[in-house]
Amino acid sequence: MVTIKFKMEREGLVKEGDKVHVSEKKTALNYSYIIEPAVAMSGCMKVNDRIKSRDGVVQKIEHNERGFYVYVDFPE
Repeated sequence: MVTIKFKMEREGLVKEGDKVHVSEKKTALNYSYIIEPAVAMSGCMKVNDRIKSRDGVVQKIEHNERGFYVYVDFPE
């Protein structure tokens, strides 16, 4: 299992325990992921950190002065 952190701009778009689907975006050197429909976005990940599964479960949501962070568990 692997946990990926996503940045969410507004509160309440997903909650802990929700099943989510992500889409993958590829750049020349990195990959990033978006929780659909445009709920939150991951940071850039190297090729060897790429996730294989597109479906995961929200583990927890954190709020701090920089915003909301969603942690999603993916079976790998």
